[in-house]
Amino acid sequence: MLKNSYNVIGIMSGTSLDGIDLAYITFTHNKKWEFTIHKAETVKYSHKWLKKLKSLVALSISELKVLDDDYTTHLSEIIKKFIAKHNITTLDAVCSHGHTALHRPENRLTYQIGNLPKIALITKQKVVCDFRVEDVELGGQGAPLVPIGDRLLFSEYDFCLNLGGFANISSEIDNERIAYDICPVNIVLNHYVNKLDLDYDDKGKIGSSGEINIELLNDLNSLEFYKKEHPKSLGLEWVKTEIFPLVNSYNLQVNDILRTLIEHISIQITKEINKKSNVTVLITGGGVYNDFLIKSIKDKTKNEIVIPNQLIIEFKEALIFGFLGVLKLRDEVNCLSSVTGAFKNHSSGKIYIH
Repeated sequence: MLKNSYNVIGIMSGTSLDGIDLAYITFTHNKKWEFTIHKAETVKYSHKWLKKLKSLVALSISELKVLDDDYTTHLSEIIKKFIAKHNITTLDAVCSHGHTALHRPENRLTYQIGNLPKIALITKQKVVCDFRVEDVELGGQGAPLVPIGDRLLFSEYDFCLNLGGFANISSEIDNERIAYDICPVNIVLNHYVNKLDLDYDDKGKIGSSGEINIELLNDLNSLEFYKKEHPKSLGLEWVKTEIFPLVNSYNLQVNDILRTLIEHISIQITKEINKKSNVTVLITGGGVYNDFLIKSIKDKTKNEIVIPNQLIIEFKEALIFGFLGVLKLRDEVNCLSSVTGAFKNHSSGKIYIH
């Protein structure tokens, strides 16, 4: 007999390197799924960890395995502190995505650090994690993984758009959930604003002060990825080979780079959300706080843009990874072939018992 209520911690660390998101959530099922987020916080990375995570793509597999061991310990200690800090005593599982170190689905290769079995031993909790590997083995992109949560938890919105390291989107088309990455967002904006010794462009003020470089904008919009049909996904490797060398070749001031990138991002996003009319678009993720980017998106669409409360903006992905874990515990589909391109729908992830 399946339970109709689960208490879990959902955990997410994204490519924008904002930190580790943790959310303590109750999911209940009575005809449809509902949730309550009780506690949530983001634990920032130290400078040491930021440096290590930024250099992941340069590491060999053997070096990655050493880092994986360290990162799993680091993540486990953060989980333990979160449980103790919030006095969490009722917990069915810890559900963690880990942190993507390598993602080349075209080579049947994906690697998320922080998913070693010792995570269960250190935290003394049941752990559900490593949600991507099985999908890639089944011929899928291994991403995006969030759309099953969009379908079952946020079905009232026509589009769910997340503005994190990358922009990704999901919606129902012909009764199938379709989702894919659109373009890079914070992974590129933060990279260039870092050159001014800032972590991010507060409200997009620096970007708004720049000028659009039309040649660079046209080059960005002409990249091959934007001509591909879904399923498709992006990774740090693509940004390092396609975006950074192109932008750097123009030798622009940082504010002009940011202004051009924001124009590029808003063009690519509205190209997708304008495929339907008179619809609602739920926007979450750190990019929501870039007021200039949001204005640029709103200026290019007549569709209704919905910005939810702060908990949903900041912790929607942690919430949904908690939900993926619950579905895995129930042996129910948590990965959709219509989204990833895998051979079949499946219940993805590994379960570790302490």
